[in-house]
Amino acid sequence: MDLELDDDQRAVQEAVAALLEQHIDLDRTTTLAAEGRVDTVLREELAEAGFLALALDDETTWLDAALLVEAVAHRGGLVDVGAAALVAPAVCGRSLLGPVALIGRDHRGPVRFGPQARSALVEHEAGVRLVALEGTGEPLETNFGWPVGPVSGDLTRGEELGAEAIPRLHRFWRLALAAECVGAMRAALETTVAYVKERRQFGRSIGSFQAIQHRLAELSVLIDGGRWLVYEAAYQDADAERVAVAAAQVTHTAERVFAETHQLTGAMGYTREHVLHLWTMRLPVLRLELGGAREHRLAAARARWIDGRG
Repeated sequence: MDLELDDDQRAVQEAVAALLEQHIDLDRTTTLAAEGRVDTVLREELAEAGFLALALDDETTWLDAALLVEAVAHRGGLVDVGAAALVAPAVCGRSLLGPVALIGRDHRGPVRFGPQARSALVEHEAGVRLVALEGTGEPLETNFGWPVGPVSGDLTRGEELGAEAIPRLHRFWRLALAAECVGAMRAALETTVAYVKERRQFGRSIGSFQAIQHRLAELSVLIDGGRWLVYEAAYQDADAERVAVAAAQVTHTAERVFAETHQLTGAMGYTREHVLHLWTMRLPVLRLELGGAREHRLAAARARWIDGRG
């Protein structure tokens, strides 16, 4: 894998950054998150600009789509970018009316983007089903950074995509949640670094204390390690083993990032007046999807030692 982005990838990143700069306002995002709503304006802009269909273009790749997912998560975009830009194109071969909800076979309880979902990819024993929804459900009142709640509609009827869709759903779902985790963790770390530079104790910024610097440096290494694992997995077309390893490492790191960034920002980091929660409160939900780090590790082992006959 060439670790340098090519000219086309850099151009896509710059275009995405410009769009996000124009359409994401953190105060508005805070309000939307508190109300459990999707940023419909941002989603429409991403779709209209063709970014949600990057993976379907002959000139772009899964890595381009993963970079998009990470960028939107890094800026705090409250949209179903992972499901829309990675999972739907991989499983259905086309874009879907959104928001798109992803529902695993063993899932019980509320679903991310479930209340407003217009499409759902539902795993069942025999395969994956694409279900059209009304998107008229009521979100639950939670502290999570995502709108979550029950899906309104009959999940037993829809377009059957077959058993072969199951592994693709799992592979690209893992890639999507890992890319979203990386984007959110990068932003959480950056926000914490900015805070410790300003917060003063004993006449100096707490960021000047060596112990604080060591903890932040370790987080940076862990996040960057996960980031490059995600890029490699995307570059390798969401290879089952690589994407499972990336998801396992990233979701494990997310637990550490959540604890450390909130501890280093103190009481302020736990308030909605501070922006840290826009990223950290999304991490617990992402850590649970598809069974969490334990299931990701088992998937990596199966891919290496059973499916791959390593």
